[in-house]
Amino acid sequence: MYRYVIFDLDGTLLNTLEDLAAAGEYVCAQNGWPAHTLDEYRYFVGNGIPKLCERFSPADQRSPERLAQTLEQFTRYYDAHKEDATAPYPGIEDLLDALQAAGVVFGVLTNKAHPLAKGVLEHYFPDRFAFVQGAKPGVPVKPDPAGLRQLMAAMGADPASTLFVGDSNVDIRTAKNGGLAGCGVLWGFRTEEELRGEGADHIAADPAALGRIILE
Repeated sequence: MYRYVIFDLDGTLLNTLEDLAAAGEYVCAQNGWPAHTLDEYRYFVGNGIPKLCERFSPADQRSPERLAQTLEQFTRYYDAHKEDATAPYPGIEDLLDALQAAGVVFGVLTNKAHPLAKGVLEHYFPDRFAFVQGAKPGVPVKPDPAGLRQLMAAMGADPASTLFVGDSNVDIRTAKNGGLAGCGVLWGFRTEEELRGEGADHIAADPAALGRIILE
């Protein structure tokens, strides 16, 4: 049994892909840039919103000044529309209930900006997450383990009894960089092949299976 669990946010707890893609496509349309498919956004996301903006921008629109403008455009639109299509994945609420009942301490580590992450979590999971670490100035984002270590210190988490849960290679790499077991989930944005290729210790097909991995 794992006594501590750290979740990724986008693609793990919440299906945010459509709202992120809609914001990206809004920026592309406003600037007359080529459009992208929803499946392309599965691979644009995962390393934070600044990197997402870089990935959907044309190669000749990636100067620091231009990217700063793109980020501002994206953030303004996304902040107004971030709850249009976003929702918890089916079974996540039941999973959190089971973990809480078993006394498991859980938190969230995400590359989403910290204030935005806190707001989104409070909206969709009110009073659920006391421990949240989003992207903060001066702290490297995942897969660098710096934010993970800060979060674990706040949680009082022991690496040997902590599981990191996410849907992408970035998450499995973060777990490894932090000396934790990593569990890849199959309901998110990426593939089982990617998660196994990165060396996931566990694979969960659905939240009920994840609950068994954590509690048994």
